[in-house]
Amino acid sequence: MTSAQLGKVTIEYEVDGPEDGEPMLLLMGLGAQLVAWPRDVVDGLTESGFRVIRMDNRDIGLSTKTEGPVPSRAALFKAFAHRRFAQSDYLLSDMAKDAVTLLDHLDVPAAHVVGVSMGGMIAQQLTIDHPERVLSLCSIMSNTGNRRHGIVSPRLLPTMALSMTTPRPEDPAEAERLGVAGFRLIAGPHFDADEIAGMVRSAISRNVNPLGTIRQLLAIQASPDRTPALAEVRVPTLVIHGLRDRLVLPSGGIATVRAVPGARLLMFPDMAHDLPGPRRAEIVEAITRNAARAHENQAPPVAGWAGEPDPEAAGELEKDLLDADAP
Repeated sequence: MTSAQLGKVTIEYEVDGPEDGEPMLLLMGLGAQLVAWPRDVVDGLTESGFRVIRMDNRDIGLSTKTEGPVPSRAALFKAFAHRRFAQSDYLLSDMAKDAVTLLDHLDVPAAHVVGVSMGGMIAQQLTIDHPERVLSLCSIMSNTGNRRHGIVSPRLLPTMALSMTTPRPEDPAEAERLGVAGFRLIAGPHFDADEIAGMVRSAISRNVNPLGTIRQLLAIQASPDRTPALAEVRVPTLVIHGLRDRLVLPSGGIATVRAVPGARLLMFPDMAHDLPGPRRAEIVEAITRNAARAHENQAPPVAGWAGEPDPEAAGELEKDLLDADAP
C-alpha cells in the first residue's frame, strides 16, 4: 500500500491488476477502509483486465484525519433532523475531489468509477463535478441524497445511534466482536462471519477512527440532494441494490436509476447492505458489462428526471419507491 500527499490531504491507496489495464476506481462506504473490498471482487475485476485502484477515504484507515472540535451527539442528531442543521468540516464534493486528485497523482486521465454506499454517493458527485474524468459509473446500495428515498430503516435507527455514540473498546478481541456484530446487523442471509472477522482484524491492525466515521456521516448529511444534477450524467450507469437492505432502503437504488438518463438497475432478493458471496461473480460481470458500454456507440439516453415530471407519473413513481421499502 502507498500514500499520496495531495495538497493538505494524504490518501492511502492500493493498485492491483495489469499496468495497461483500463483504470477502475473503487470507493468504499461510511467508516470502511480499502480492505473492506472483498478479495474475490478485486480479483474478478483485475482478471477482467482492469487496473483496480482502491483508496481510504479521508478520516478513515491510513488517510488524513481531520483536526478540530469533536462533533457532539446533539450535532449528529440535528444533522439527521434536517440538512440545514448539518455542520461538517467537508462535503461529499470534497471527498470526490480527493479521488480526482489521486487520479492526477497516478496520471490517470479518466477511470471507471464504482462506489458502495457512501462510496456510491461520492462516485455520483465525482461524475457530476468532473464528468470528463469518468468513463462509466456504478452506484451500489446508495441513494441520490434525497431524504425521502434510500433512508435508514426506522427499525435500525436506535441501534445505529447507539453504535455511533458508544466508545470503542480498548480490547482488540472485543472490538473485533463488535465489528463483526455491526456488519451482521446490516448483512443478508449469506453473511460470512469468518470472512468479516478477517476483514475487521485487518482494519483494526491498520487504524480505527470512530470519530472519522462521524465526520463522514456529517458530510453526507450536509451535502445537497444530487437528483437534479444526476439528470445531466451522460456516462453508462449501473445501479445495484439489495431488496433486503435496511441501512439504505431499496428506494435509494430505484431513485438513482430514475434520476440518471439511460441508467440500468440490478436488484438482488438475497442482498442486504453487503456484497453477498454467491452474487459477487454476477456483480463483477455486471460492472464489466457496464464499463464496456463506454466504448459502444450509444443512442441518446432515455430521459430520466430531466424537466418537469408528469404529476400522474410522479405519483406512480412515489408509490413504487414506497413499495420497494415495505418490509
